[in-house]
Amino acid sequence: MDNSAKLTKYVKASGCAAKLGPGDLSKLLLNLGSDDERVLVGIGSNDDAAVIRLQNELAVVQTVDIITPVVDDPFVYGQTAAANSLSDVFAMGAEALSALNIVGFDNCHLTPEILAEILAGGADKVKEAGGTVVGGHTIETPEMLYGLSVNGLIHPDRLIRNDTPRVGDLLILTKPLGMGMITTGIKADLLDDATIREAAAIFTRLNLYAARAMRDFDVSAATDVTGFGLAGHAYEMSGKGRVTLQFDYKALPVMPQALEMASMGIIPAGTYTNEGYLNDKTEWRIKGVERMLFYDAQTSGGLLIAVHADDAPRLLQRIRDEGDEYAAIIGEVLPFEKKPLVVE
Repeated sequence: MDNSAKLTKYVKASGCAAKLGPGDLSKLLLNLGSDDERVLVGIGSNDDAAVIRLQNELAVVQTVDIITPVVDDPFVYGQTAAANSLSDVFAMGAEALSALNIVGFDNCHLTPEILAEILAGGADKVKEAGGTVVGGHTIETPEMLYGLSVNGLIHPDRLIRNDTPRVGDLLILTKPLGMGMITTGIKADLLDDATIREAAAIFTRLNLYAARAMRDFDVSAATDVTGFGLAGHAYEMSGKGRVTLQFDYKALPVMPQALEMASMGIIPAGTYTNEGYLNDKTEWRIKGVERMLFYDAQTSGGLLIAVHADDAPRLLQRIRDEGDEYAAIIGEVLPFEKKPLVVE
């Protein structure tokens, strides 16, 4: 088998009726917290990464993430998985320092050359982020898996949390929604090469540049939008109901082909799981399949940023100037109303 092997077929199709959602994870982690005073952010929160104070002016940010293939090109898959893993560090305002590869590989059906390409793609993105790959661990699995454990550094006073938005802030999203539907369409061979190339460019785009831009503005909270979808990460940003996040549906950036996939029922299982958990926490003022974009499980999605209303236009322009052309102001933070999330 050569390096053009169809990697997306090495994603196990699950027949399990019960899916683990964000609420289930929170319950499982309740008793795993730490009373170590060095831990600034740990299991007790729903933040994107853990943060441990090393000294008064230095803290380490730690995160880990793995994904199955979303494209067939092994180098691009490696880049995507690395961008996805690094994103948690950027969302908290930190810079990447080092990374460890985590690999599950089917040695019986895939060649060592394919694995080398995946790892090269990952190393390429870590290097772009200013970090370095220092090792890793590989096991043999029937399902292709790849990701990184990442360490970053930040001054403790500059840490950006994911659940501290202020009332009156505007919300910026830096990448388009619907990428879960796009990846499902890729696996089903329903998308043309041009769409796949555009999707790959979005997947592999680092959130580093948007994260660096937001440090120069009055940002109160930020998170990256990944498997729990915009709805799940927005719910966490709301403090699970401390405030209400209101979204303008027409302002949401979306890849056009995503709606086409949704209308055909090409929707990932994780998106339905998100809907099941978050639908009763959302007040809807629109109808139709478009709702599924709000719940869509993203891979290497963008940053959701809460920024002072006066700074929002300038931050948006800076992010677009840095290369995130889909970035948009998509909503605002309001005092808590009936539900944590409103889409109109």
